[in-house]
Amino acid sequence: MTWTYSKEYESEAGDFINIQKAVAVIVGSFLVGIGINGFLVPHHLIDGGVIGIALILHYFFGFQTGLSMLILSIPIFLYAWYYERPFFYSSVHGLLLTSLFMDWLNPLKKVFSVSILTSSLIGGAIIGMGIGLMLRYETSSGGTDMLAKIISKSTSMDIALAIIIIDTLIISSAAFTLGIEIFLFSCLTIVIIGLITSLIKVRE
Repeated sequence: MTWTYSKEYESEAGDFINIQKAVAVIVGSFLVGIGINGFLVPHHLIDGGVIGIALILHYFFGFQTGLSMLILSIPIFLYAWYYERPFFYSSVHGLLLTSLFMDWLNPLKKVFSVSILTSSLIGGAIIGMGIGLMLRYETSSGGTDMLAKIISKSTSMDIALAIIIIDTLIISSAAFTLGIEIFLFSCLTIVIIGLITSLIKVRE
């Protein structure tokens, strides 16, 4: 009797955790979409990683940000599928939903009318909350997060350092393509994202 109860309890606990993770992915992706479209896009600010590349393509060529992010992430996910299957399963839902919300919430770029400084702070905070929430439940939006995990596992490099190196390379391109002002405020945005992500993702 005790054994049956234990098994049922474990099953219920597992279902509850899965529901929490699903909610975290949906809410987190939604927050990232709001932060990107509502606050970064109006001032041509960029984030680090794959999202940053997708935003640059959006600003210069008019490509859909979410679709670009999805396409750019394909090589990383193909690698993960063959060599790091747990990384693939933990991030694929986040990637798909984040890409969807980034394009679906595109009209938000005309809703808020705030300064570039305010956009950097608010946008960074909202995106950080979204990413941190997903990481807290051991999922992510894919892209850079997954690439950093793969690099970290392959080279023993700290994952935070891997993310910093990747983001630095991408954000540096903004200084040449988008101008020094946007570069500086984009750096501020990334710092805010990192701080909020760290605060949110840590479990009690």
